[in-house]
Amino acid sequence: MDKTFWKAGHRPTLLAAFLYFDLAFMVWVMLGPLGVQIAKDLGLTHAQKGMMVATPVLAGAILRIFMGILVDHLKPKLAGAIGQVIVIIALFFAWYFGIHSYEQTLILGVFLGVAGASFAVALPLASRWYPPEHQGTALGIAGAGNSGTALAALIAPSLAIAFGWSNVFGLALIPLVLVFIFYLVAAKDAPECPAPKSLAEYLKVLKDTDAWWFMFFYSVTFGGFVGLASSLTIYFNIQYGLDAKTAGFFTAACVFAGSLVRPIGGNVADRIGGIKSLSVMYVLAAAFLGVVSMGLPTAWMALLAFVGAMLALGMGNGAVFQLVPQRFRKEIGVMTGLVGMAGGIGGFYLASSLGYAKQITGSYQIGFLIFAALALLAFAGLSGVKNRWRTTWGAAHLTAAKI
Repeated sequence: MDKTFWKAGHRPTLLAAFLYFDLAFMVWVMLGPLGVQIAKDLGLTHAQKGMMVATPVLAGAILRIFMGILVDHLKPKLAGAIGQVIVIIALFFAWYFGIHSYEQTLILGVFLGVAGASFAVALPLASRWYPPEHQGTALGIAGAGNSGTALAALIAPSLAIAFGWSNVFGLALIPLVLVFIFYLVAAKDAPECPAPKSLAEYLKVLKDTDAWWFMFFYSVTFGGFVGLASSLTIYFNIQYGLDAKTAGFFTAACVFAGSLVRPIGGNVADRIGGIKSLSVMYVLAAAFLGVVSMGLPTAWMALLAFVGAMLALGMGNGAVFQLVPQRFRKEIGVMTGLVGMAGGIGGFYLASSLGYAKQITGSYQIGFLIFAALALLAFAGLSGVKNRWRTTWGAAHLTAAKI
C-alpha cells in the first residue's frame, strides 16, 4: 500500500470507523446465521424465512437516508454514537424478553436495520480525512467492516447451539459495548465538515442522473453481497442438508472472501480506475451467479462458486466507492446515504426473492438468474456512461485520481 496513504488522514478515526462498521454489520445480518434455529422453533415457511432475513436489510437501507441527514447535521461521530445506543438497547430487549413469534422477528429486524445504517456514518467519518487520490483505499479499509457479516455466520450458529439462540443477542452486547467505548475515545470528526443541507438540497442531488447510476451500480454489488450473506446459511441448510453450524461455516467462508477484498477493490480502483475495475467485476459476478443457479451437485462446488461471486461483488463495492467521492465530494454525506440505501434495497430484493422463488417454484434458480441478469445490466449501463464520465468530472486536468 502506498506509504503516503498512512501519512494522510487520521488513523485512530479510520480504525474506529472500521470497528464500528464491523460489529454493526455483524448484528445487522445476525438473523440470517440464526435463521435455521429460529425457523425451526417458530415453524416458519420458506417465504417467511426469506422475509425474516431480508427485513433488517430493507430497514437498514431506508434508515441510511436518515443517518445521512444526521451525519450532515450532527457530524458523523455523534450520529454514529446515537445509532450504536439504539442497537444496544434493541438487542438487550430481544435477549431479556425473548423473541416468540414471526412478527417479533420482523420488529427486531427493523431495529437491527439501524446497525445496517452505520454505513452512512462510518464511510463519511473516514472519508473526510483523506484527499481524492486515497479515497478508494480509505473507504475500502473502513468498508472492510463488511467482514462483520462473516463473524456472524462463523460464530452465531455455534453460540446458538451452546447457549440457545435468544442468548446470542445478549452475548453480542459484550463486543458492541467495548467498541462503543473505543469509538467515543478514538473517533474524531474531520476539520472540514460540509455545512448541513436543506431538504431541497438533498432532493436536488436526485435530479442528477449520475446519482441514479451510482445507486443502481451499488444495488447490484452491495445488494448481492449482503443478500447472499443474509441467505446462505438457510440456503446451504435447505439445498444440501447441512446442519446450522456447518452451513454457518460455509457462509462465513463466502462472506470473508467478499469483505476482505473490499479494500483491495478500492486500492485496485485507485490504481487502474474504478470504471475498468467495476466492469470486470460485474461480468464475473454474473457468471458465478449463473453457475450457482444450475443447482450444483455438491455443497463444496456451490461454496467455490459463491466465493467467486463474493470476491467479484466485494471488489465491486470498493470500486463503486472509489468513484462516488470523485463525482460528489461536496455531497458525500447524502450520496453515501442514497447509494447505501440502494445497496440495501438490492440486498432485500435478493434475500426475499430467494425465499419466494423456493416456495413458489420449489427451486432457488430463478432468484439467482434474475440477479445475474441485473449484474449484466449494470455492466451495460457502466459501458454507456464511462466515456462521458472520463471526459467531464473524471478528466485528467480536474483530478489526480484515476476514473
